[in-house]
Amino acid sequence: MITPHAEAFFDPLTSTYSYVVHAEGNPQCAIIDPVLDYEPHSATTSTRSAQQLIDYIKKNQLELQWIIETHAHADHLSAGSWIKSQLGGQLAIGTPITQVQHTFKNIYHLNDQVKTNGEPFDRLFAAEEQFLIGDMVVDVLHVPGHTPADMAYHVHGLGIFVGDTIFLPDVGSARCDFPGGNAEQLYDSVHRLLAFPEDTVLFMCHDYPPTSREAQYHCTVADQRKNNIHLRDGISKAEFVAMRTQRDATLGLPKLMLPALQVNIQAGQLPTAEEDGHRYLKIPLNRF
Repeated sequence: MITPHAEAFFDPLTSTYSYVVHAEGNPQCAIIDPVLDYEPHSATTSTRSAQQLIDYIKKNQLELQWIIETHAHADHLSAGSWIKSQLGGQLAIGTPITQVQHTFKNIYHLNDQVKTNGEPFDRLFAAEEQFLIGDMVVDVLHVPGHTPADMAYHVHGLGIFVGDTIFLPDVGSARCDFPGGNAEQLYDSVHRLLAFPEDTVLFMCHDYPPTSREAQYHCTVADQRKNNIHLRDGISKAEFVAMRTQRDATLGLPKLMLPALQVNIQAGQLPTAEEDGHRYLKIPLNRF
C-alpha cells in the first residue's frame, strides 16, 4: 500500500508554500513550487529556502524525480533551475506556459534567447494527463483564471496541489487581472476542484493569514464549500466576477512581479551573464 506524504516549507517573505512529495518505501520524490530568495532593494539572490528542500531530500535519502511548477509565479522567483543543477530531476509545468512566455517576452522586449515553445522546461504537462512520482499516480488539472497556464496536481491518496487557484477559506481567491487572467474561468476552475469528495485535501501555494491565526498549508473541500469568503456554496458566478473585478481594480502589482516573471517563464533560469560577468534583469517602464 502506498502511503504518500507532503512535507511543507513556508517562506514568510513571499507567503509561499513549497512541498516535497514522496511515499514511504520509495526514494523518488517531487518538489512543487520552490522559491529562490530575492532581496529587491539590493537585487541579490540566495538559495536559503531552496537549500531547505535539498537538505530534507538528502536527510531522507530521496531521489529527485520532478521539479514541478503550478504556474509562472508573479510573487516569487523560482528556484527550479538551481535545484536541478544540484540534484537533477525534470523541470515541469503546464503546456499553456507557451502562451505566458509569448505574452511576457513581448512585455519585457526580451531577445531571441528566450523561447516561446516551453523551453527550457523539460516537460510540459497537458490537461488531463497522468504521470507518476515514484509509484504515486498524479492527474494534471488545467485550472485557468488567475493566469491562463495554472495547473493543479491531484496526487492520488494525498490531495490536490492547487497553486493560486484558491486560498484558505478566510483569505478567499486569487486576483484575475494579470495578462490572460479571467474571473469567470477562475470561478469554473475552483468549482471543478470543489466537486471532488468533501474530505479531499487541498494543498495551498500561499497563505496570507489574519492576525488571529498562524499560516496554514491545507484544508478540505468541505472547508472551502462551507466557509470560503469568495467562493463558498451559494455564491453565483456573476456575484464572484463582480466582486473579483472590483477588488482587483484596487490592487497594486506584487512587489516581486517585475523581476519574477522574466525569470519564471525561463524555469527559474537567471539571465545570461553579460560581458562584464554580471546578470541583468529588465524592468518595463510605465507598462502596468
